[in-house]
Amino acid sequence: MKFSELHRNLKLRIGVGFFQRFFDIMLVPLMVIHFSRLYDAATAGLMTLVVAVATVGCNLVGGHLSDVYGRRKVLMAGEAGVFLAYIGLALVNSPLLQSGPATYALYLCAACMAGIALPANEAMIVDVSTPESRTAVYTINYWVINVAFMLGSLVGGFFYEGYFVHLLTAAALATGGIFLVTFLALAETAPPQAALNPRGVRPALLGYLAVTRDRVFLRLVLAALLVWSVEVQISSYLAVRLSSDFPEQRLLSLGSWQVTVDGVNVLGILRATNTLLVVVCGLWVGKLLGRLDERARLVAGVVIFTAGYMAWALGDNAWLMIAAAVVVTLGELMNQPVNQTLVAALVPADSRTKYMAAYGLHVRLGYMVGSLSVILGSVVDSWVMALLYAAFGAAAIQLYRGLFRIQDARATAEEPKAEADA
Repeated sequence: MKFSELHRNLKLRIGVGFFQRFFDIMLVPLMVIHFSRLYDAATAGLMTLVVAVATVGCNLVGGHLSDVYGRRKVLMAGEAGVFLAYIGLALVNSPLLQSGPATYALYLCAACMAGIALPANEAMIVDVSTPESRTAVYTINYWVINVAFMLGSLVGGFFYEGYFVHLLTAAALATGGIFLVTFLALAETAPPQAALNPRGVRPALLGYLAVTRDRVFLRLVLAALLVWSVEVQISSYLAVRLSSDFPEQRLLSLGSWQVTVDGVNVLGILRATNTLLVVVCGLWVGKLLGRLDERARLVAGVVIFTAGYMAWALGDNAWLMIAAAVVVTLGELMNQPVNQTLVAALVPADSRTKYMAAYGLHVRLGYMVGSLSVILGSVVDSWVMALLYAAFGAAAIQLYRGLFRIQDARATAEEPKAEADA
C-alpha cells in the first residue's frame, strides 16, 4: 500500500505524528537535563516521576473520553492544551523571564494534555483502517516515527546548549499548526454506537478493573515493563550521566578539521544511530533472523539489548558508546517482533481493544521507572545501575519463559476442540 492510497485522516495523523514525535523525542531528555541543572539530579528525577504518574492517569481518562465524546473533540482539546503550554514554556525560558517552577508547571501541563489526546489519536488510526491494510499502515507509521526520532535526537543533542528557548519556540509553533490541522481538516471517525457508551467515572473504572484480574496478562505487561524500563534509560539516567560525567573528547580528526563532542552531543548521536539502524536494518533483519527459533530469538535479543545498555551505563569513550548502540539495536530488532506476536496470542480477542489500551500503559510506567532511576543514579555508582539493568533483563526472560509455557498449554488444550469441530 502506498501513502497516497491511505485515508485522508490517516495521512494527516501520520504527518502530524511525525512532528509530535520529533519534538517529544527532542525535548523529553533535554527537560530532564534542564531540571537537573536548575536543581539537582535527585530533584529532577522526582519532578519527572510526578509527570510520568500524571500522564498515566491522563491516558486512562483520554481513552474513556474518546469513546464517549468522539476522537476529534478530545484531540482538539489535548492539542490546544499542548500548544498553550509550549507558548508558556518559551516565554518563561526567554531572556525576559526565567522561572524554574513555571517551566515545570507548564511542562507538566503539556505532558498531561498530550496524554489525554494520545488514545484518541491511536483509536482514529484503527477506525479508518481495515484488518487487511492495518499492517501496511503501521509499517508506514513506524518508519515515520523512527525518522522523527532520529532527527529529533540529533537536533536536541546539538542545539540544547545556547538554543533551548529556540527549540521551545519551534515546538510552540509546530503544536499550533497541529491544532489547526485537526480543527480544519480532520473528520470524526468514532463509530455511531460510541455515543451510547456509559459516561462517568464508575463505568471507566469497572472496564479497566476487569483487565487487572487477568494474571497472565499482568505477567505480560510486567515483562514488557522490565524491558522498556531499560530502554527509557537513554532518556533519563543515561541522559543525566552523559551530560554531567562524560568527558569532552575528540570524535573525528582530519588534518586541521576536528569534531569534538561532549556528553549531550554523544547522547544525540547514540539515539540517532539507534534509530537510523532500526530504519535501515528493519527491512531485511527479519528475513535474516526468520530461521531462528522465535523463543530463542526473544531471549537472545533481551540479553544482547541489556548488555548494550550496561555498556552505555559504564562507558566513557565515544566510539565504544557508538559500538554499543549497534549492539542495542540488534537486540531490539531480535526481541520486539516476537514480543508483539506473543501479545497477540495471549490477549483475548473479544476484549482486544481494552486489553491493548491497558498494555500500552507499560510505556508510561516505564517512564516512571526512568524517573526513579535518575534519583537512584544520583546516590549510587554507574556500575550499580548497570547491575540493575542486568536484573531487569534476567527477570523479563524468566517471565517470558513462563508465558511461553502458558501459550503451549493453551495450544494443547485447543487441539481436541479443533479436532472435534473438524
